Amino acid sequence: MWTQPYRKSDPEAGDRPLYPAMLESPQLRWAFIRKVYSILAFQLLATIAVGAVVVYVHPIAHFFTSTPGGLALYIVLFIVPFIGKIILESVILTTAVGVSLTLYTFWAARRGHDFNFLGPFLFGANLRTYDLCLYTGMPFAFIPAMTRKLHFLLFPLGRISLMVYGCLASIIFCGYIIYDTDNLIKRYSYDEYIWASVSLYLDVINLFLSLLTIFGAAES
Repeated sequence: MWTQPYRKSDPEAGDRPLYPAMLESPQLRWAFIRKVYSILAFQLLATIAVGAVVVYVHPIAHFFTSTPGGLALYIVLFIVPFIGKIILESVILTTAVGVSLTLYTFWAARRGHDFNFLGPFLFGANLRTYDLCLYTGMPFAFIPAMTRKLHFLLFPLGRISLMVYGCLASIIFCGYIIYDTDNLIKRYSYDEYIWASVSLYLDVINLFLSLLTIFGAAES
């Protein structure tokens, strides 16, 4: 009697559900997940390229700090003042934390854990709302987003206060990564790949900026 040779189960082959009681096709969900992470990778690479040009090309850096329009963009980006070692440390730690939380969420979802309960707590923190509105081009969001950035320039916090703020923001955006990854696995429809990729992109960028705040305060 012919039998199929034994091979290890490939979690991305679509032969196992991503979570208990999964009703949709695992193959279609895995294809959606790969599409979202491909878009996310492109977004992050583009951000790194633009950030590197802004930081290391001196005429562009001078434009950001010497013209009114450039200064406004400088404040929105809020990344230009942090260069060299601090950026490298933040990138490494953001990558390690993001990958670890993503793997953990997939592992937990496979075992039946659900993180939908995090939604009200994270939205109550309201740290990502301004950046999300600004990213999607809502004009009324520019003023509150700028206000949050300008607050640190007009009313600078002390070193300890900045570190506490950075730690709290980092915890919140770690929660966002888990929450949005869980939604990616279970709740986003196949037409919401742009929304899913933007949500994860903002989670990673905001976690990176929070870590920059911590390392910048520690180095000051």
